[in-house]
Amino acid sequence: MEHHLHGTYDQFLVILSYLIAVMASYSALDLAGRISTSKGKHRMLWLIFGALSMGLGIWSMHFVGMLALTLPIKVFYDSKWVVISVFFAVVVSGIALLTVTRNKLDKKQLLVAGILMAIGICGMHYTGMAAMIIQITYDPLLVLLSGIIALTASVAALWLLFYFRKDKTRLAYLYKLGSSLIMGAAIAGMHYTGMVAAQFHVIEAGQSDVGFQIETESLAYIIVVATFILLGVTLFGVFINKRFSQKDSVIEENESWYRSLYKNNEYGIISIDTEGIIININPAAVKISGIQAGEYINQPISKISLLIDEKVRQKTSELYVQSFEQSIRSFETSIVHPEGRRVELSVMNVPVDIQGKVVGNHIIIKDITEENAVKEKIKQQAYHDELTGLPNRRHFNELLTQSIERCERDGFFAVMVIDIDRFKMINDSLGHTYGDMFLQGVGNRIVKSAAGFDAVVSRMGGDEFTIICRTGADGLESARLAERIIDELKYPFHLKDNEFYISASIGTALFPLHGKNAVELLKKADTAMYEVKKQGKNGHRFYSQELDIQLMTNIELESDLRKAIERNELEVYYQPQFHAQSNRMIGVEALVRWNHPKKGLLSPGLFIPIAEETGLIFELGTWVLRNACQQMKQWHDEGGPLVPVSVNLSSQQFHQPNLVDYVKSILEETQLEPKYLELEITESMMMDPNVSISILQDLNSLGIRISLDDFGTGYSSLSYLKKFPIHKLKIDRSFIKDISLNNSDKAIVATIISMAQHLNLDVIAEGIETKDQLDILTKSDCMEIQGYYFSKPLSARDVEDSFFVPSRATINN
Repeated sequence: MEHHLHGTYDQFLVILSYLIAVMASYSALDLAGRISTSKGKHRMLWLIFGALSMGLGIWSMHFVGMLALTLPIKVFYDSKWVVISVFFAVVVSGIALLTVTRNKLDKKQLLVAGILMAIGICGMHYTGMAAMIIQITYDPLLVLLSGIIALTASVAALWLLFYFRKDKTRLAYLYKLGSSLIMGAAIAGMHYTGMVAAQFHVIEAGQSDVGFQIETESLAYIIVVATFILLGVTLFGVFINKRFSQKDSVIEENESWYRSLYKNNEYGIISIDTEGIIININPAAVKISGIQAGEYINQPISKISLLIDEKVRQKTSELYVQSFEQSIRSFETSIVHPEGRRVELSVMNVPVDIQGKVVGNHIIIKDITEENAVKEKIKQQAYHDELTGLPNRRHFNELLTQSIERCERDGFFAVMVIDIDRFKMINDSLGHTYGDMFLQGVGNRIVKSAAGFDAVVSRMGGDEFTIICRTGADGLESARLAERIIDELKYPFHLKDNEFYISASIGTALFPLHGKNAVELLKKADTAMYEVKKQGKNGHRFYSQELDIQLMTNIELESDLRKAIERNELEVYYQPQFHAQSNRMIGVEALVRWNHPKKGLLSPGLFIPIAEETGLIFELGTWVLRNACQQMKQWHDEGGPLVPVSVNLSSQQFHQPNLVDYVKSILEETQLEPKYLELEITESMMMDPNVSISILQDLNSLGIRISLDDFGTGYSSLSYLKKFPIHKLKIDRSFIKDISLNNSDKAIVATIISMAQHLNLDVIAEGIETKDQLDILTKSDCMEIQGYYFSKPLSARDVEDSFFVPSRATINN
């Protein structure tokens, strides 16, 4: 006869079974993370251990849940089915861990793994129930429901395991704990649903015999204790392993950082041990040196030294040895690349210290070839003139200081200052572009002249060059060099389809005779050079003490000249111009004089050069032009005669942008008719025809006459006479001086006069001092004369009294 049994549940064991499920779930989450980060045999060991640990945990939950049911009769368990149910639990756990440790898990894979895991869980549960030595029947619907719960719990568990397996955030343990609670509830739900589906029966006919039976109470507590011990050991192992794995991760991460830095560093790194054997070479070192790493690793460092440039190999070896005496030492060297080019390197030796012991060192190299080239270029720009490539003022000062230090005891050298005569005229006429080309040519010729001398040529700026020349106490070598430079510069320069002739004024100071420091030497060489300029240029002179006196005089004159105009110390003198046959005055030339309060009446030769050097010439020229126009207008108003006044224009005046307006305003201010103003210009002002012709045409359009002064002394093209609106040629006094003695001068003058007549130009000769000179000129048909033979320059009062008053009286009579 069969009796249906009704059981009751031990609440403690029910709660205990849920806690076991939670602990198993938490353990599974940690194990999944560990397995997913392991590799090789470690991964397999963790997978086996994890499957056993997780399987036993899940099985313990189910078995404790079964033991929580108390039936009216004593129940024994068949050990064979118990072992089978454990096998199912371990297999299920293996499936779960294999699934969630994949790199990717799509929905299909998740569903298949969930079904397999659900089958395993159900198999574990119902084989465990079959272990009870008692008759059991099941409600099919509830069994199905337990299967659905198992499938749902399996899919959810797998997803949570996969999602949280590698979570290493600070809140990871909270996420895992929450997931464990959910997973534990799902697993317990499946179990107790299956338990409800079971109905237990007792057959009085007797019990089946089994080989080995386990008493319920004993088994329950053994399982509980064993489970907690297993789970505890598992969690402790995971914890300990996690600590070690964290350290391993830190070490591995640091190694990855190091490897990345070593591999991708732009600096070359060669690692050697304490025996000097190369243990590693990074890609940058291979690229820099051009070597093959495989040929040098495990070879002595001395093998690499063969790449070092022979010129610095010994020095590099010494520096390398010295680098071990300090913690870090840097030096520079160079190697010869296999391609044949020279590679400059910055080398730093860094010791490798492990636990206080040096186990080797890193040789860090950097290719500084381009960097050094840039530095050299910057140095070149800082110490050399950009235009000529010669040492500049800064470099010259350093070289001069070095020469003084080197020659302080028994050496001699010369400081030579070179100023190019007529450069300003070329620069103003042709423009800065051609001016620069001209200076380059001058620099080349000076350097060429210095070949064979122990000399260094520098450019100080503008048209000023300097030379430091080793010489004897007599300065003979520097004098020979100066003569060679003057000779070299006398040949014409070809610029803008024209030939230009220049000269050089050179001043020299000797060390230590004329100065013992840089300032003194340069100052005294400058003084000597300016004296050459004053004496007619194109020459060389050594400094002498007398020049200092003259320099001080010039400085005083410059200071006084700045005040001369406002103090009304300047005065315009006039030199009459005559017709040779009739002795009739045909005009006057305005010449400035300076009534110096202490030095008396000074001629233009003393202060005009100073005015040109200091820029006062424009103000001075404007004053002369205005006063000459005023005076001539006054003479016209007082009865004449109606003759023009001739005024010299300086180069600065001629090239000012508003010259025409400025002359026009003076004429309007003084009310002098333009036809009575004659402006004298020099050939040098016409070197740039494009600029000059426009200016001259504008002046001519006002009615002003243009006279070409000092004709024949310059080097400009005769075609200018055809292009420009020139009205008169003025034969320079240098051709008149020896005209009675020198047939060449006579021929030149006759040619100029004939040429002027054929070009319909007036011609006038200046500097006539003798009757012989006058006769020669008149025979050559030059009738306009100016010079001391007729009259020296006179004040306005003297001109009026000597010439104008008598002339007016003759007209009135």
